[in-house]
Amino acid sequence: MRDAYVIGAGGSQYGAFPTESYRSMFRTAFESTTASVDNGIDAGDIDEAFIGMISIGGRQLGLSGPAVTEHVGLHGVPTTRLENACAASGYAVRQAVQAVRSGMADVVLAGGVEMMTDLSSDTTRYWFGVSGETEWERMAGTTFSGVYAQIASAHMAEYGTEREQLSKIAVKSHANGALNPDAHLGFECSLEQAEGAGVVADPLTLYHCCPTSDGAAAVLVASEDVVEQYTDDPVRIAGVGAASDGVGLFQRDSYTSLPATKQAAETAYEMAGVGPDAIDFAEVHDCFSIAEILAYEDLGFCEPGEGGTLIEDGVTTLEGDLPVNTSGGLKSKGHPIGATGAGQVYEAFKQLRGDAGDRQVEDAQVGLTHNVGGSGGAAVVHVLEGPEVDA
Repeated sequence: MRDAYVIGAGGSQYGAFPTESYRSMFRTAFESTTASVDNGIDAGDIDEAFIGMISIGGRQLGLSGPAVTEHVGLHGVPTTRLENACAASGYAVRQAVQAVRSGMADVVLAGGVEMMTDLSSDTTRYWFGVSGETEWERMAGTTFSGVYAQIASAHMAEYGTEREQLSKIAVKSHANGALNPDAHLGFECSLEQAEGAGVVADPLTLYHCCPTSDGAAAVLVASEDVVEQYTDDPVRIAGVGAASDGVGLFQRDSYTSLPATKQAAETAYEMAGVGPDAIDFAEVHDCFSIAEILAYEDLGFCEPGEGGTLIEDGVTTLEGDLPVNTSGGLKSKGHPIGATGAGQVYEAFKQLRGDAGDRQVEDAQVGLTHNVGGSGGAAVVHVLEGPEVDA
């Protein structure tokens, strides 16, 4: 099995863009990605493409992958659209790695796009809801904020986690997002603002919830046989893991852990030959602040129930021993569903190449990305190594 490398990555700004379409947003991400390839790349070099998109609002449900790749000039390139809820483009990156490692392709584009802000709130809630358990949860009246509120309440009851710890995660995320020019909510917030904001679903306040965003992101993955044509500083995808679980929260044995995350992480660590102690920074799926605490625990950064302590002690801040969500995460950077997983890899690519500007993690050599679908029905984890590690 050949090694797979990220040779380029890019994205659009995240936010609300009423004058853009899903095609034009993806073009922005694609052009950003190709421009990041040190020695340049031609469209004809790309052998295959995988595009993550759930088509919020029903726009171009069929053939939405070819709709965007043809628009950017990848004529004739076999394109597959992936839908795995919020983990769609994380899985697209995984499929790109599989295509390269298997020998079926040398250069593969993985990306995602979503337009979410041009719909009514009722329509947006509907299209969010269908990524959860439809028959027994959504049609009974649940929302994703309600589901994660149940998770937060269970974690608080079992481990003594405090709402203020969720608010400190929000403060951290916004501090990082304020340094990211692509962030949807690129402003700082205080602990008092996070705690005092309106309740969305008790115990979650507005600042514990990510926004709905428009945006796109893309990644170019190349094999070891051709990587030197494109760059002398590639980022190696050392480990990949993915797993599925019951789509509904009611199907789980516990509300305080996501088994799919744990299984995906174990697979990725094993493939990479490292453990959680080797990770210098991570981009995790913080659709709600409680989800970041679960990620700390399920990824092995701490023991179950100790996630709140990590943020209390400043471990996961930009200046801490294990910075998490340097981009601002879903909470501040934004969450255009189909683009989120690829966007996480884009941030890791910048960090590992020393290109993250004011939010650069010192001596970052090994990074992790963690992308979740729904309330844990799917998860995908990537472990990435910088050029110095590969050397």
